[in-house]
Amino acid sequence: MASPLNINFNHPDFNSETPVNRNPDGDSQVLNSEKLHKVLARIGYGSRRTCELIIEQKRVEVNGVLAVVGARVDVKNDVVKVDGKVVGVRPDLVYYLLNKPPGFISSVADPQGRPTVINLVPNETRVYPIGRLDLDSEGLLILTNDGELTNLITHPSHGVEKEYLVSLHRDISEKAINRLRNGVLLEDGITAPAKVTKLSSNLIRISIHEGRNRQVRRMCDELGYKVLRLIRIRIGPIRDSRLRQGEWRMLEHSEVINLREAATVSE
Repeated sequence: MASPLNINFNHPDFNSETPVNRNPDGDSQVLNSEKLHKVLARIGYGSRRTCELIIEQKRVEVNGVLAVVGARVDVKNDVVKVDGKVVGVRPDLVYYLLNKPPGFISSVADPQGRPTVINLVPNETRVYPIGRLDLDSEGLLILTNDGELTNLITHPSHGVEKEYLVSLHRDISEKAINRLRNGVLLEDGITAPAKVTKLSSNLIRISIHEGRNRQVRRMCDELGYKVLRLIRIRIGPIRDSRLRQGEWRMLEHSEVINLREAATVSE
């Protein structure tokens, strides 16, 4: 898996620290306090009653302490975990799923002035891409201001599976497919086994859980096959065949939860 992106998580958009406001009498007053079960319901864990049950089952922690029904949380500052996994409770968190067209850089800015994926999503909130698709590659890409989720998915100890459709310049042999499945020796080491399905003479579907730079292209090139087109069609549990090139949509709360769980399970 590739190292995490070089992101400044001290940027205000990622900084979870909120100053404590003081009233005229000088007493401290914490803002953004909400009932915990309402927060969990808002981010997709079910009805309020279901979320109360989750809390009663001792599955929820706030700042490392088991929560109780009726507890309140500061959504800007408190760390909430469900089943041991940190969940994003800030109301300003956004998650875009983009179908990236070719010709866009998976970065916030480009020194050469080429268009970036940031140009394709709303600019009301500063977001960053989770992982990368190279300039010529297409398909699904997630952009968010959730630094916790970004670190979780991009950290080398996690291996969220990504699936691609790959069109090659010539027919691929069974021997080459077996080499992809067993691992290909690249200059930075042998790749982990990939899941490969041959769809036609020169079209394959490949799933990998590493995130090396241009990994699928390099694997195919090492075996003597030039990639004509590469499309990412799945990120962990996230897929959407209806999203057209250049279009984006917000991830559903349940999708964010499933994505976070997939990253944790794959650790």
